[in-house]
Amino acid sequence: MFASLKTIDSAFQQVKTLALIFIVAVLVLAGTIAYFAFQTTNAAANRIYVLEGGQLLTAGARDARANRPVEARSHVTRFHELFFTLDPDQKAIDSNVNKALYLADNSAKRQYENFKEKGFYNDLIAANISLEMTVDSVVVTNSRPMVARCYGHQRVIRATSVTTRNFLSECSLRDVTRSENNPHGFLMENWRVLKNEDLNTLPR
Repeated sequence: MFASLKTIDSAFQQVKTLALIFIVAVLVLAGTIAYFAFQTTNAAANRIYVLEGGQLLTAGARDARANRPVEARSHVTRFHELFFTLDPDQKAIDSNVNKALYLADNSAKRQYENFKEKGFYNDLIAANISLEMTVDSVVVTNSRPMVARCYGHQRVIRATSVTTRNFLSECSLRDVTRSENNPHGFLMENWRVLKNEDLNTLPR
């Protein structure tokens, strides 16, 4: 009789152990399923479906701040290309400069007005001189506000020669509302040219 009770007790312990293992396994499985379901839901929430010409396209949502340094470099590059790439045509000059002035504060406008007062643009037109700005790199700090340094080369193309200049400028960047005129949503502040010196002059 005692042997029988011992067997029943042993069997009960085994059933209890198996039940606990089963419960733990079910909980682990449920937790894993919940985790992957949460991940899938998050991924789906960051995906947008767009119907374009009868085709279903997928667009992913992304944190806008993740690409800010890249956008800052593009913003500064665009400003310098517009402001310093000029042809001997008043309408072309006005068009480029007006687009550039949307990207910067009064510091750029002051520089533009200084150029006008000194007859810089009139000299370009009278002598048929073209300017080409090539931005080599833009270095942006991670600090707030962002500070950007623009390194580049400027070519002054005359009828008989081409002069290459070494160019360096600096500014700080402030976040502003995006618009058609300012798609990156930055405003260059306290912009100043630190270096713009001749490197060489070659005959054409």
